[in-house]
Amino acid sequence: MVFLAPGSGRVAAIASKRIGGAVQRNRARRILRAAWADVRSRAGDNDVVLVARTGIDGASSRELVDEMTALLSGTSA
Repeated sequence: MVFLAPGSGRVAAIASKRIGGAVQRNRARRILRAAWADVRSRAGDNDVVLVARTGIDGASSRELVDEMTALLSGTSA
């Protein structure tokens, strides 16, 4: 899930305990940030919150890039 708000371009990646233990949450945040690095130019100068969902387990950075691109373009993924 991606939330955008007018701002200075800050980014936050969030993973709740529903994702799993600390290792799984850290992995989820890490791949969210890696995927965001590929699509950040599409968000402009907005502040962004990236929220990990339970389906992120086993997802690749490439899959997340495709999903984020679809979300930012307004189409469903």
